[in-house]
Amino acid sequence: MPDRGGGPTGPRIRAGRPSRRVRTLLMTLGVLAVLGMAFTMFAGFWTDWLWYRSVHYSSVFTTTLWTKIGLFLVFGLLMAVAVGVNIWLAHRLRPPLSAMSLEQQSLDRYRMGIAPYKKWLLLGVTALVGLVAGASAAGQWRTWLLWVNGVPFHQKDPQFHLDVAFYAFDLPWYRFLLGFGFAAAILGLIAAALTHYLYGGLRVTSPGARATAAATGHLSVLLGVFVALKAVAYWLDRYGLAVKSSDFKATGNWTGLRYVDANAYLPAKTILFCIAVICALLFFATLWRRTWQLPVIGFGLMVLSAILIGGLYPAIVQKFQVQPNEQAKEAPYVQKNLKATREAYGIDDTKVTEYAGTSQTSDKTKLRDQVGDTASLRIMDPNIVSPTFQQLQQIRNYYGFPTNLDVDRYRKDGKDQDTVIGLRELNLDGIPKNNWINDHFRYTHGYGAVAAKGTEADSEGRPVFTEKNLPSSGDLGSYKQQIYYGEKTTTYSIVGGPQKEVDYSDDEGEKTTSYTGKSGVNLDNPVNRAAYAVAFNEPQILYSGAIGKGSRILYNRTPKDRVEAVAPWLTIDGDAYPAVVGGRIQWIVDAYTTSNGYPYASRTTLGDTTADSLTATNNSRAVVAQQNQVNYIRNSVKATVDAYTGEVKLYQWDAKDPVLKTWMKAFPGTVEPRSAISGDLMDHLRYPQDLFKVQRELLTRYHVTDAQTFLSGSEVWEVPDDPTNDSGSAVPPYYLSMKMPDQSKQAFSLTTTFTPNGRDNLSAFMAVDSDPRAADYGKIRVLKLPTSTTVDGPKQVQSQFNSESDIAETISLLSRGHSKVEYGNLLTVPLDGGLLYVEPVYVRGGSLKYPLLRKVLVTYGGRTAFKDTLDEALDEVFGVKGSTRPPDTGTTKPPPTSTNPTVQQALDDAQKAFDAGQDALKAADGPDWTAYDKAQKDLKEALKRAEDAQSGAAKGSDKGGDKGGDGKSS
Repeated sequence: MPDRGGGPTGPRIRAGRPSRRVRTLLMTLGVLAVLGMAFTMFAGFWTDWLWYRSVHYSSVFTTTLWTKIGLFLVFGLLMAVAVGVNIWLAHRLRPPLSAMSLEQQSLDRYRMGIAPYKKWLLLGVTALVGLVAGASAAGQWRTWLLWVNGVPFHQKDPQFHLDVAFYAFDLPWYRFLLGFGFAAAILGLIAAALTHYLYGGLRVTSPGARATAAATGHLSVLLGVFVALKAVAYWLDRYGLAVKSSDFKATGNWTGLRYVDANAYLPAKTILFCIAVICALLFFATLWRRTWQLPVIGFGLMVLSAILIGGLYPAIVQKFQVQPNEQAKEAPYVQKNLKATREAYGIDDTKVTEYAGTSQTSDKTKLRDQVGDTASLRIMDPNIVSPTFQQLQQIRNYYGFPTNLDVDRYRKDGKDQDTVIGLRELNLDGIPKNNWINDHFRYTHGYGAVAAKGTEADSEGRPVFTEKNLPSSGDLGSYKQQIYYGEKTTTYSIVGGPQKEVDYSDDEGEKTTSYTGKSGVNLDNPVNRAAYAVAFNEPQILYSGAIGKGSRILYNRTPKDRVEAVAPWLTIDGDAYPAVVGGRIQWIVDAYTTSNGYPYASRTTLGDTTADSLTATNNSRAVVAQQNQVNYIRNSVKATVDAYTGEVKLYQWDAKDPVLKTWMKAFPGTVEPRSAISGDLMDHLRYPQDLFKVQRELLTRYHVTDAQTFLSGSEVWEVPDDPTNDSGSAVPPYYLSMKMPDQSKQAFSLTTTFTPNGRDNLSAFMAVDSDPRAADYGKIRVLKLPTSTTVDGPKQVQSQFNSESDIAETISLLSRGHSKVEYGNLLTVPLDGGLLYVEPVYVRGGSLKYPLLRKVLVTYGGRTAFKDTLDEALDEVFGVKGSTRPPDTGTTKPPPTSTNPTVQQALDDAQKAFDAGQDALKAADGPDWTAYDKAQKDLKEALKRAEDAQSGAAKGSDKGGDKGGDGKSS
């Protein structure tokens, strides 16, 4: 037979072993893979450090980093030592070799197998548990910083008379330590038991004693430690009752002690603490007695006591003492909950005033005159008119406005004007051609603010712009118009290098610019470029020729993201809004400090409480940390983000808030004092919407201060659904300049309504002064309507609007063809004991892709009007002279004459259409709306022909008009 393994003339082939070249290649690939993973981790860390340094908040990065590292090392080492020492001790206490039983013979194979690797196995096990424990501890960096920097609230809980800081800052840290101790004790116990079993200290099937004396003593001590920790847990549970959440049939969600807690659970926890201490001592005593008899009896007694004293006894107290007379038993504890909840949410100073709901004044003319003094009725709904801004002021397709615009106030001629404002932000979907250079180098920013009066519309239903065109000009004066940071700017841009950026375009063509700000991270360094190429998964950053000297990368560009990054201990409001302040566009962001540890204060979930019809359709308005449960909240910080430089500033707004003081100790120098807020910025600050929504939700139950009334549930309110929206979500609060009955002048306010639980009539109206210049800023006023009479609520008012035959007929006419009727914000205003409702109605025509104001609905005292203008509707509701005048067509008198025959013919046609419209309004059987509508179209067409003819004749006259203001996109 031939030698298949190779003969004397040829080498033997060693099957299965790779060649040296293959081994070298595999080793090289392995090293490269490790280096690649290491650089990926480094890139994430390095880019974070560079970003924090660029925004001048490097102390936040370093404080957070070193805190996490410290916690990781300390608790990881403690856990590793706890497990490692117990394994080593169990091995040290192993019994000497003896006659091998069958059980020991089977274990001997494992002992023999791990014998050469005992040290490595010990190191591996301890390292693994240390890494897991350290990572878990690092996640508690907020808890540690709050505990070590905590300042007192100077308020004590009513049960234990401890400062609230104990529950907010101390108790969470103690609970973490307790949980860590339990984990260490259990893992140490398991590791020791397995080691004892492996080396014969514990026997399961062998005859004789089940455990050696050494194993008994060792495991008993560990069990004693566990039981001692349980005793500590029982003691801390006593204080935990003050912040315990539970379901309470009378009130729903409940926090704090109830009768059964104070009279059953509290003494039970004290008794169980004592029993656990005794049981722990019995376990420790086995070091001398070497028997588990007494410890096992003690442990059984503790378990039985936990069932009987900690479970059965409270159930008996609840069943036979509380339920037969629940209101009397629970009332003292409900009173504590009422007081604590109102304090924790800042609603304790709420002023509730009885309000008649009906006007007592018979002089309707006087009432009509009072409307202007009472409120500046806003008919431009910022949540409707964004498409109108887009169509009339977009100018270029690569600009866009947010879905929901914002309401602010600007001073004009010494008077504050409610203003709807939005920024012309960058819209990458509209650029001429999408590629990497265009998306990240050429189209980098938006341009200019657009603003309109909130209380007016022009004759065609369009906004009356006070700031418009490109570049923007108007009442806002001169300011830096480039917008590099905004709500719609979610991608990175590379600026400042050799590649020029598109600034804006006008009639003279495209203008270019180069970013001169100091924002972003410099890409001159090749290490930085490599790090960002990895972090953003974009290799071109590393080798692109478009990046050169002076190139900077901008990212984390939305205002909320930037504030959350530099202050991760804050909860951010869902609505950042722009303002022109000191010649720059500043984003203003409201931020909150929260806690989950305010004793007796009921908890709320931020995401649920702040949800309304706007967040249902636009998730970007949702509050950060939506699922956080809190029972204390303060608007403690006002933040700004510069739209050009991205500079973030944090201002201390609530100087009394102990939670903010604690975080300022943890991160010194990050928050500037309130005195640093400029007067110009102060003019644009306002009461935040999300805090208002949290407070209004709490006030549906906590507007009452009497425990008996609270328990009866007879005064429970609810926030009504938005009657103008089909989402079935709560009506959003509205900003409005108005005055409440006890105020002498209008104030910029945030308002909402309440209805009784399960009913649609109005039960209360709520407003908070939102002007920080006013002495009453933040003061909550509630007008409570009588329960004996029925006042229509928002849904009923909307239903009345829709059911009146004349209005329904007009709505039907407006909706014909491809037109769509859209209802704006239904505003509610208290007026002379009654309530005035105002709702703008928009029409989005078939050819016009944006809504225009066409009608205004007004109701007061049972009278309803549906007119073209607000003034007309108010005139009709209050019955003043002139309420029957026709809607404003933009022509108050017959068209003029002209010497140009073409122009004159068009004017004659316009006159005929005007007369036809007047005749349609004066028809014997009521206005003929079909004929009137046709006449209005003919009138507009004739006037347009006259205007075109006149323009053609006047050579060299104004050719452009207001750029962008005619509804045509350039």
